[in-house]
Amino acid sequence: MKDRAVIRAVCISERKGEQKHPVETIHLRPEHGIEGDAHAGNWHRQVSLLAQESVDGMQARTEVPLGPGVFAENIRCEGIALRELPVGTRLAIGTAVCEVTQIGKECHADCAIRQAAGDCVMPREGIFAIVISEGDAKAGDLITVLENGTRALH
Repeated sequence: MKDRAVIRAVCISERKGEQKHPVETIHLRPEHGIEGDAHAGNWHRQVSLLAQESVDGMQARTEVPLGPGVFAENIRCEGIALRELPVGTRLAIGTAVCEVTQIGKECHADCAIRQAAGDCVMPREGIFAIVISEGDAKAGDLITVLENGTRALH
């Protein structure tokens, strides 16, 4: 497994129930998540990440455009098999540090992507994290695995 990825897009939604949209940069805060994102708060799913490779696999099976934010992901990246990272993995995301708290999630039945494309990869391949240390991230920044579970990488 590679221990580095490139951020392809950062996305937020100002209100719950609205599709996330790309923004130039995001600011991540401990005990909060991403400033300006409707899903921020002091809980275990402050930041959502999805791999471009997961999207590409689904895009090959549908004509529905799957641009950044359509899966409600805050960060779309390329180069790390996110779903293989164990809970507890620490990631440097731009200048912030986050910790993986959940792999996948239950998808509600009326998910817009599932209705339009017949499937949704976020429940199987998306991951969620909390913010450990404050920082910023934007497209082009790196995501680096700092600690994989309890084992530090060298």
